[in-house]
Amino acid sequence: MVKKIIITIDGWSSCGKSTLAKQLAKSLGYVYIDSGAMYRAITVYFLRNHIDWTDFREVDEALKNIHLHFEYNVQSEQSEIYLNDENIEYMIRDLVVAEKVSDVAAIAAVRTCAVAQQQKMGKRKGIVMDGRDIGTAVFPHAELKIFMTADISIRVERRYKEMYAKNPNITIEEVKSNLEMRDYIDSHREVSPLRKADDAVLIDNSNISMEEQLDFALKLVAKVL
Repeated sequence: MVKKIIITIDGWSSCGKSTLAKQLAKSLGYVYIDSGAMYRAITVYFLRNHIDWTDFREVDEALKNIHLHFEYNVQSEQSEIYLNDENIEYMIRDLVVAEKVSDVAAIAAVRTCAVAQQQKMGKRKGIVMDGRDIGTAVFPHAELKIFMTADISIRVERRYKEMYAKNPNITIEEVKSNLEMRDYIDSHREVSPLRKADDAVLIDNSNISMEEQLDFALKLVAKVL
C-alpha cells in the first residue's frame, strides 16, 4: 500500500497557495481541500433553508445537518464540493453566496464545524489543503507543512492583474491598500491568526516560476515519503 500524507500550505494573500495546492494534488493523485469552498457551501445551506445566522441556537441546529466532502472530477480535473452528497460546485460562486460568506465564516460555531469536517477528511490522508491556519490549527501534526510568502510589490502586481480582468477601473493603489488590510487582519485576528508553524518549510516565490515552485514542493514530498 502506497503511503499517503497530509500536506498543508499556509501563507499571505496572493502568494499562489491554491495554485500550488492544486498542482500538488493533481501530481500526487491527492484530494485538494478548498477551505473557502467549505464556508461557501455552509452559506448555501443557510440561504436555502432560511437560517438566521444571528441566532446562535438556529445556527447550532443547522450545522448538525451539514455534511461536506470533496470528490475529484476527472473531466474538469478539479476537486468539487458536495453538500449532503449533492455536488454544489456550480452554486458556491454565486454572487449572493459571495456577499454573505464572510458573515457566515466569522461565526465561531461555523469555523468549529468546518475544522472538525476538515480533520475528518484528513483521517484518510492523501490531501492537500491551503489557508491561513491549516498547519497550525487544523492539521498541526501534518507530515509536510509549507508556508508561502512573496515581496509585497509582487503580490500587489499579481492581485492587480487578477482583479483588473474583472474590473478595469480598479487602481493598483486600491489593490495595495486591500492587501495590506488583509495581511493585518489575517495576522492579528483573535482566532487562529496567520503565522508560520515552527516545522513549516518556507517558500518565497518572489522570483521563481510556478514550475520551479512545484518541482521544489515535489522534492519536499519525496523526502517525507
